Amino acid sequence: MKRLLALTAALAAFAAFAIPALAATKSVGIGDSSFKPSHVTVKAGTKVVWKWQSSLPHNVTVTSGPKKFHSKTQSSGTYAAIPHKKGTYSIVCTVHGFTMKLVVR
Repeated sequence: MKRLLALTAALAAFAAFAIPALAATKSVGIGDSSFKPSHVTVKAGTKVVWKWQSSLPHNVTVTSGPKKFHSKTQSSGTYAAIPHKKGTYSIVCTVHGFTMKLVVR
């Protein structure tokens, strides 16, 4: 009985660490003049990763939505956010003015 309880406790502890690692990820490209795709719908808690696919400087800036976030302006690399608040986020590259919508459900 003690072994069964210890095994159950160990499995529960493992699940507590393993489940967040299985969280969803959605990728968005940043090209010369657009986010690709320009409209994304995800579940709350999904990691959204923007990947620079251009050598031009861009950023990711929420102009309206339940919670604001903003990346630094950069010419390569990635930026990630995990929106937990449901709603519609309007996002813009403030350098070039192109936009996207992120809907969190």
